[in-house]
Amino acid sequence: MQKEIMPNPAPFNRSLLRLRRDRAARQFHTADFLKREMAERLAERLDDITRDFPLALDLGCHGGELGEALMSKHKIGILIHADLSPTMLMRAAGPRLAASEEALPFGDNTFDAVFSCMSLHWVNDLPGTLAQIRRILKPDGLFLASFPGGESLKELRAACFKAGVAGSGVSPRVSPFVDVRDAGMLLQRAGFALPVVDADTLCVSYPSALELMRDLRLMGETNALNAQRRSFMGKDELSCILSLYQEEYADAEDRVPASFEIVTLTAWKQHESQQQPAKRGSGQVSLKDVL
Repeated sequence: MQKEIMPNPAPFNRSLLRLRRDRAARQFHTADFLKREMAERLAERLDDITRDFPLALDLGCHGGELGEALMSKHKIGILIHADLSPTMLMRAAGPRLAASEEALPFGDNTFDAVFSCMSLHWVNDLPGTLAQIRRILKPDGLFLASFPGGESLKELRAACFKAGVAGSGVSPRVSPFVDVRDAGMLLQRAGFALPVVDADTLCVSYPSALELMRDLRLMGETNALNAQRRSFMGKDELSCILSLYQEEYADAEDRVPASFEIVTLTAWKQHESQQQPAKRGSGQVSLKDVL
């Protein structure tokens, strides 16, 4: 009796992601501009927080780019680096541990802060990972993270879709991203207090879409979907994507844009010292009188 092979319900192939990040480690520094830009922006959020964090975690650290930005703020005592890729992790300085975001090997109430930059968009069960992050935080611990949002690489996604329609059929070539409107709900669902979500767009200019694809490969950020077509992209399909991208988006200097939506999450583990909402019905002023 032949066994039926069931499709993998998880959107991402995490083993493939680790392999690609391992391969990208050697040359990651040649295309780490996006990681460093996001890291600098994330670290700047500490300027508005009048607290120190004796023990913190950099989750999905890559080569330690976020750690460098965080430690320059002089608010972190010990920073533990963790990444899915042991090879990439070797580029980070200081205490480090190979670990998956989906199975955090830390005890309850361990860290004063958990940071993550350009990593959580590859997690299959983001609500579950957020719940684990909340678990390992101490009460009143800080969670601060950023990752590419739903509008990222919209130009490349559109070109791939049009090329698929015109050719051998549509196959997912660009991974999906979390929509900014859903991020706040996910924080609340995970039990965080005082959640704040905001988004900004970074536009990068390239000589061609081929240069963008090259950078994505050097970053280890190429397609890792389980649903992707198993065959390699043919020359005709690649040529069609490049032509469509150029035709639709090239500027007067014949350069093309690549959009990256940066979603930032800020939240805290609940603690009695935090500001609490007033009890229902406790108001002393009638809204009817005010209006």
